[in-house]
Amino acid sequence: MRGGLRALACFYGLVLATGAGAEGLLLGPDPDWAEGEYALPPAPAEAGLRPFFVSSASPNRFFVDERSVSVGSDGVVRYALVVRTPGGAENVTFEGIRCATGERRIYASGRAGGEWTPLKVSEWQRIGDNSYNRPRAALAYDYFCDGPVAPRDREHALRRLQGERDPGEPRGIRP
Repeated sequence: MRGGLRALACFYGLVLATGAGAEGLLLGPDPDWAEGEYALPPAPAEAGLRPFFVSSASPNRFFVDERSVSVGSDGVVRYALVVRTPGGAENVTFEGIRCATGERRIYASGRAGGEWTPLKVSEWQRIGDNSYNRPRAALAYDYFCDGPVAPRDREHALRRLQGERDPGEPRGIRP
């Protein structure tokens, strides 16, 4: 029996170490959740770009187009993300974050002429705190989400993005 307890403790230790949260492994997904409708926003405009901090380790600059931010009735925060490299390259994507599950989805990629190209493979994926997902992790856990709770509405999401919090409201909790 002692070996069984040790194996169970190792299992839970592995769950915590790999970042697999209770929402996906221990409790399972919400079987009644359905993703709502969404529309691709206009191409980001310079005047609407809000910079946000991702990491001092990255030389890139990160922005959210404030005009594109929405919070759906499905609890998904959707936004256009702009990433600029020191060399001048720019990557634009339209994405969503699901605070309740700690997942993200990339819906479309922006093109130079301002058009969106929907991704052929666009699925919900767990937000890992690695270099590729770091901007999404920062948006989810440092700005938009209050633990598993999404912002109430677009204005609430924009206030959070601007660094404002309701009285007594903590910053998001990392899984």
